[in-house]
Amino acid sequence: MAEIFFPVRDYALAETLQSGQAFRWREVDGAWESVVKGRWVRLLEKPNGIVAKVVGAESNWSWLSNYLQLGIDIDQVIASFPKDPHLQAAIESCRGLRLLRQDPWECLASFILSSTKQIVQIQQIVDLVCRRFGDSVAVPEGHLPAFDFPSAQIIARLSETDLRDCKMGFRAPYLAGSAKMVASGEIDLAAISGLPLGKAREELMRLPGVGRKIADCVLLFAYGFQRAFPVDVWILKALLQLYFPRRKKSPKKLLEFTQSYFGPNAGFAQQFLFHYMRTRFPKS
Repeated sequence: MAEIFFPVRDYALAETLQSGQAFRWREVDGAWESVVKGRWVRLLEKPNGIVAKVVGAESNWSWLSNYLQLGIDIDQVIASFPKDPHLQAAIESCRGLRLLRQDPWECLASFILSSTKQIVQIQQIVDLVCRRFGDSVAVPEGHLPAFDFPSAQIIARLSETDLRDCKMGFRAPYLAGSAKMVASGEIDLAAISGLPLGKAREELMRLPGVGRKIADCVLLFAYGFQRAFPVDVWILKALLQLYFPRRKKSPKKLLEFTQSYFGPNAGFAQQFLFHYMRTRFPKS
């Protein structure tokens, strides 16, 4: 077992891992466990940082540091936001909230499976897909088995029935079709990181089942396009209740507002607002 301590301040680990960005983290005895880059990982939050453990030897932890985005200067990010009381309240509700940098295929597939589902349901579907079709990874002795997320090549070879058996319903053909386009090279996920935001979004939206919201989630949570601003029901609620409580705005006008108002780190602002609405106004 290899272990490292990452010194970092203002990092709310539990809130970040449960914030609807990724769907495989589970709390186990006060720590958080998942599979990242084909490795079983255990994270424990400490007052001044995060303790990480993996199975076997590990000399280079950059893959995990990058996944957790430990190098981000959160003060600089917050300073770039517009000064308004709503966003300030959202920041104060969880200043340590961060954005992850996930594997593009896993992130894309997970959000295709997220359509019209709540987070706990998405977690269950993703878990089934991994247990049935993912490669097993090394875990501590006596630990329950853990599995990597199956590649696009593996998913592309499965039948729609195989996928529907994972309780994904109408999303099965979307996932299958997207996997085939990625596996064949028709969509080059690696190349998307080098495109301008608009072109990157257009490329992702060529995939079946991928609309603007899912594309923006992948651009933000996998590629780090900080101006991507996914608009789901919680963000729509935030925009209408906090920013336009007495004015009707079309979806197009709301998108234009998010693109111009929140600045170069709009995606971070989106995540603060998302967390704020889910935790402070869950039934509003």
